[in-house]
Parts: sequence; structure tokens; C-alpha cells
Amino acid sequence: MGGDGRMPSVLELVFGYTAAKMIDVAARLNLADHLAHGPRTVADLAAVTGAHEQSLYRLLRGLACFGVAEQTGPDTFALGPLGQQLRSDTPDSIRSMVMLLCADETWRSWGELEYSVRSGQPAWDQVNGVSNFEFLAKNPEKAAVFNAAMAEFTRAAAPGIVGRHDFTRYGTIVDIGGGDGSLLAEVLKAAPTTRGTLFDLPAGLAEAAGTLEAAGVADRVTVTAGDFFASVPKGADAYLLKSVLHDWDDEKAAQILRACRRAMATDGVVLAVEPVLPPLVAGPAAVGVVMSDLNMLVNTGGRERTLAEFRALFTAAGLNLVAVSGQDADFCVLEGRVA
Repeated sequence: MGGDGRMPSVLELVFGYTAAKMIDVAARLNLADHLAHGPRTVADLAAVTGAHEQSLYRLLRGLACFGVAEQTGPDTFALGPLGQQLRSDTPDSIRSMVMLLCADETWRSWGELEYSVRSGQPAWDQVNGVSNFEFLAKNPEKAAVFNAAMAEFTRAAAPGIVGRHDFTRYGTIVDIGGGDGSLLAEVLKAAPTTRGTLFDLPAGLAEAAGTLEAAGVADRVTVTAGDFFASVPKGADAYLLKSVLHDWDDEKAAQILRACRRAMATDGVVLAVEPVLPPLVAGPAAVGVVMSDLNMLVNTGGRERTLAEFRALFTAAGLNLVAVSGQDADFCVLEGRVA
């Protein structure tokens, strides 16, 4: 809905790509950090960013239309309320996520959405010549942005996830594909007698030590590198997978769940943390998960799922979906046990 409560027009929706790219450039120029301590002139900002002064002025004027910046004088701008999230030093920063979603390789892949819709295959592979995860493995600087974006996203979601599931039930938890440990750290702070294992590819674990130490839980975590398609650590009470299953098609997602099923204790559980698509989309309420579903189609070949689709996926992996917490939230916890 528009700010005045009306539906945006088709033309307004189509022109939306311009705002996305403007915000991306603002993030890459680090404008929010440069404006964090008060208004500055365009000349000053051009000097510190290396940008063309008149063109930067035109960009800032555009950002002011959306509340990312505020024009306080003829040639002076301040940080707007939305611009605060582009700062690199705030807990709610989404700067890395912006740069990930608007990166050249992602931008070009979305430009080939028609290819994905016609073929059912990720446009990413067509555009970039390799799969999304192969691309990240070959480009460490891109992988660093991806990891930072995932950490940002997880930090924002972690309090809600911890609030809707009782993690004190488990003596041991393995966080599969847990990246820098942002979610596992929050889980262990809420479950002070629980021990954890953080499991991911080596590149995904690059920042884990600092995150776990800062959270005060490093002494209760074992950090283990590995590939969840090969095997996962054995014998834990719970296997936590946040935003893992949506990266993959049903066959590969079921393969990951089977690996967890084989590894977990007899009475163990799998806890998949994912958004759930409504069975029917009526209006903008589901826009976040629906857009994420299309993003998975274009970039990885994965998908978001309805509750019925999750139930079928768990069944295919030999698990019963026994509980769902927070189904109306951005992320819900889907609990699976051995069938």
C-alpha cells in the first residue's frame, strides 16, 4: 500500500527498481556513516566518497524523497529516518543485505526472471555460469558480503525465534548452516545449561569466534566445519536449520533433513526455522515471503513453502511434522520427529 493508504499504480511498482538501486549506491558509498554525526555539504560528501559532486547531489535529492536522506539546505543533507539502517555500526543495520540483494550478479539474474519462469531453472546459473554457492566459493569478497547479510538478517529475527520456542528442552543443539553463530548465540543465552555445535562450510564460519565470544557463549560451543550434504555431527538432541531448506529444491531439502534424521539422538528433533507461505495470497500481507520465494527461484532454485508442502517434505525425509510455532510471524519453528 502507498503511504496514503492506496494501492500503488503499476507504473509506480515498475519504477520501484530505481529506488532499490539508489539505496544500493548509498550503501556502497557509505553515505549513512558519513552522515551519522550530522548534516554535511554535498561538496564535503563528494570529497570523502570520491563521487562526482553534482551527480551525488542528484542522488541525495532522490534519497530524500524516500526518507533515506533529508535535505536541510540548498546544498546540505542529513541522514533520514530510513537511512539509519544503512549505517554499518548499528544493531539493526541492513547495509550488507542491501548490497547483497542489489549486487551486479543478483541484479542481472533478476533481469532474467522470464528465463526462470519459462524453464523452472535459476536464472543465476544462466547469467553467472555457476550456481550461487559455487560463485560464492570462488569469490571470497562476495562471500564476505553474503555472510554479513545473513548475520544481519539473523540478528533481527533471533529474538522472535527464541521467544516462540522453548530451547531449554535440549541438552545439545547443532546449528546446521549456522554461519557466524548469531542465532545459536541467542539460543544459548536463553538456554543457559544447553551446549551447542555450530556447523557450516569453512567460509561461513569465518566470523564465528568473534560472535560467540561477544555473546559470552563460546565456552559452550564446538565449531565444526563440514558439508551437510555429506554428513552432520551425530547424537544431538536438536538440529536447528534456519533459512537452509528454502535454498534448495524438494529433493535436496529432503536430503538435508535425512542427514539430520540419521544423526540425531533417538528422541531428537529437527527444528526448521522458515517463513510459511499462506495457501492463498490475498493482498500485500504476504509480500515478504512471496518475494523471497521468487528470489529463491531466480538465484538458487530453492523455494518457500506452505505448511502442507513442509509436511510433505518432512514425510519424504522420514519425519513427522509434530508442531509449528509462530505461523503468522516472519519466521516460524517447524518441529519434526522420527516417523
